[in-house]
Amino acid sequence: MTTLPPPATELSADEARRIALRAQGFLGAPDRRAGVRGVLRHLGAVQLDTISVLARSHELIPYARLGAVGRKTVEDAYWKDTHAFEYWSHAACILPIEEWPHFAFRRRAYRNRPHWNHHLPDGVYDQVVKQLRVEGPLTATGLGGAKRTSEWWDWSGTKVAVERALMYGEVVCVERRGWKRVYDLAERAVPPSLLHDELDDAECLRRLVRLAGRSLGVGTRADIADYHRLKAEQVDAVIADSGLVPVAVEGWGKPAWADPEALETPPRGRHRTTLLSPFDSLVWERARTERIFGFTHRLEAYVPKQKRVHGYFAMPVLAGGRLVGRVDPAREGRTLVARQVTLDSPKAAVPVAQALVEAAGWVECTDVRVERVDAPELREALTAELVRLLA
Repeated sequence: MTTLPPPATELSADEARRIALRAQGFLGAPDRRAGVRGVLRHLGAVQLDTISVLARSHELIPYARLGAVGRKTVEDAYWKDTHAFEYWSHAACILPIEEWPHFAFRRRAYRNRPHWNHHLPDGVYDQVVKQLRVEGPLTATGLGGAKRTSEWWDWSGTKVAVERALMYGEVVCVERRGWKRVYDLAERAVPPSLLHDELDDAECLRRLVRLAGRSLGVGTRADIADYHRLKAEQVDAVIADSGLVPVAVEGWGKPAWADPEALETPPRGRHRTTLLSPFDSLVWERARTERIFGFTHRLEAYVPKQKRVHGYFAMPVLAGGRLVGRVDPAREGRTLVARQVTLDSPKAAVPVAQALVEAAGWVECTDVRVERVDAPELREALTAELVRLLA
């Protein structure tokens, strides 16, 4: 592990929380002129996921920071004019196109990978690349096939080839169409000034660690590593040269690093009140979420129904810089249904109602119905506030 000097800066737990909120775009006035693209550049990665309840997660991320931005506006901001690309970061993520060179280390690792779970038939890889060169952007179906059977892991040879080419960096996902990836040659889609693998592994890692620290504001080694799914030893090798500065945070019990710019001015401004996607980078890492907010967050979509505690797609509610509850939403026609609501205190009823009404308006619902409140004695306060806001 890298040996660093004792931290010169000590932060209270509250200061660290506010720094993290500002870094993630939830404290202070949002940069509306930069819009969705500004949010993407600020966060450095926006996670994709197939689940769609109110909307898909990559739409919920800018909504949580900017408010009711149109869904088409979101998609155009990501994909139009090659401002972004999709690659494996924290998970499958939309990334600013400027970060293409930083993932050269991962593309090289994939190219040198000795074992793959899917068999690649001879000649199919070259055929896929040739077809894209001649015909332009295509989905896997357009290339000649996606899956051999209904089993998700049973990809066709064509799908195996184009996904391999995506990992190698020869092919890039230029948009999602009906949730299908649209592939094109990287040499055509990525600006020439960025289309290179010239950065060595150490420089790629140094830059990604610096970017992760900036997007987090302050974090432990585990926090920083998790942001782009780096290994602990990879972070250790470069963090001393990353530009991040060591700090001590009250109650964290582990060394931490901060973006020096985040330490220059105290975080001030308006707090956002909103529903958060379970895949929001503010709450990606469970241990960090518990450490900063005292909030246990778990996605239960893949948990058997009878074992769920908070619901299929329970969304944390952020208000006043705290996580004050959660809502498991659904839609029935033009009604937003809160299947299950958890309020951490009676004071949470008002902000949770505000978050529900704003979300309803965003997805063009005209009513909100609450089915279950975990603390029944708080139901009346929540319902009364909803009635007032919807009147």
